[in-house]
Amino acid sequence: MTATAVPAHYRDQTTPLRPQPHLTGPLIATRQHRRFVEFADAVRAHRYIGVCYGPPGVGKTRSARAYSAADDWDHWNSHRYAAAGMPASLLAARTAMWTPYVTTSPRGLEEEIHIRVLGFDGALRKQLDPSYDGDFWPNDGSSEVHLLIVDEADRLRTSGLEQLRDFFDRTDIGLVLIGMPGFERRLARYPQLYSRIGFAHQYRTLDTDDLDTVLAAAWTSLGAQYEPDRPDTIDAAAAITRITGGNYRLIQRLMTQIGRLRELNHLDTITAELVEAARQTLVIGA
Repeated sequence: MTATAVPAHYRDQTTPLRPQPHLTGPLIATRQHRRFVEFADAVRAHRYIGVCYGPPGVGKTRSARAYSAADDWDHWNSHRYAAAGMPASLLAARTAMWTPYVTTSPRGLEEEIHIRVLGFDGALRKQLDPSYDGDFWPNDGSSEVHLLIVDEADRLRTSGLEQLRDFFDRTDIGLVLIGMPGFERRLARYPQLYSRIGFAHQYRTLDTDDLDTVLAAAWTSLGAQYEPDRPDTIDAAAAITRITGGNYRLIQRLMTQIGRLRELNHLDTITAELVEAARQTLVIGA
């Protein structure tokens, strides 16, 4: 059997199965995530502009959402009038996160930043001091929000980037811009913005140690036992590493297909042959 052929004895069909485990799961504190946290902490502490760049799927957004407690914000902001109080994670993070739309206009950017940052600042002040009233409280220029993370900032045009730079100049808030490789070089064309960048962080694919941790969690999520000393596990892990190149998102997608084929064929183990069969169901770009 060639490496590219789907094994004939592996059934692959469209018959609905029970939902597969959610492979994203809790955040795994990989080395790349820890480096992102150190980078964001530095930008937040020194109130600089920081640039994070890396290929798609390596975990930039995942790390940013974890750092800013974005999931907690989304849930609390939707139910704030029924909630007892702001989650402790938001009080600790003091970080707003925003992702521009492809069609975000200059006016739309201004409105979104106002909602995300000034709205969060008011909510924090109210939580820290119940007597706070934004209509009468004196504005001293300070903010309880310490950091703004803009994901997919490379979507913004020149005017949008200049608006962010102007916002940064008028506030005492650190700013992190996240984009694809080459975004950091594009920013060099805007001297006023580029001169304010104090930190840059390249988000890379998973290294060997982190791959073992991520694969062990993926095996567990599928109800399998990850035994790194077993020959079939070694071969399967090597195949996954070769196919995905250590890309976090591709690993998740591939493991989802592995789980589907494993259930269809009532298999107990994950083998390299199963990994290759799952590979045939995916479209993986170069």
